[in-house]
Amino acid sequence: MNNENATFEAKMQRLEQIVRAMERGDVALEESLNLFQEGTELVKNCSKMLDEAELQVKKVMTAADGTPVLEDMSNE
Repeated sequence: MNNENATFEAKMQRLEQIVRAMERGDVALEESLNLFQEGTELVKNCSKMLDEAELQVKKVMTAADGTPVLEDMSNE
C-alpha cells in the first residue's frame, strides 16, 4: 500500500488488518517485524492527518478578527 496517497480510512483499515494478523500470532518473526514497522508508519501518518484536519477546523471556526468562534454543540 502506498501510505502517502491513501485516504485516512484506507490507512485505518490497513492498520486494523495488521493488528488482526499480529494478534493471531501465526505470522513469522520477520513478517511480524515488517508489519510492525508498517503499522507504526500508518499510525504516524494517521496522526498527522488528524492534526491537519484539526487545524483546518480551527481555521474555519475563527472569526474575521482572529477570535475563536464557539458554537454550542449540545443541541445536536
